[in-house]
Amino acid sequence: MSQDTSGPAVDPSTGAEIDGGPYHMRLYVAGQTTKSMAAMANLRRICEEHLPGRYDIEVIDLLKNPQLAAGDQILAIPTLVRRLPEPLKRIIGDLSNTEKVLVGLDIRPKAKGI
Repeated sequence: MSQDTSGPAVDPSTGAEIDGGPYHMRLYVAGQTTKSMAAMANLRRICEEHLPGRYDIEVIDLLKNPQLAAGDQILAIPTLVRRLPEPLKRIIGDLSNTEKVLVGLDIRPKAKGI
């Protein structure tokens, strides 16, 4: 079941309008390595905190589907590719530095205390 994202997104805790539409991301990993698992957990945490209800994540295991690396020009893993909103963005690593991930994805951090 898909979520209707036609209107402006609203932060449920404050009722304030949130900039931007849905975020479509692909996370390229190689099996169940420590870095791959950390990247998945960190990405889900960041999305739940900063993009609640406005994201979808596709995890692509390059050990099972190596041919998929060429489409997004993947040279290292784990790599996160933000496909929407445009422009396309890439972040390499386990996504443990939340501030760098937010900057890399052009996501404004939530104001503290709101």
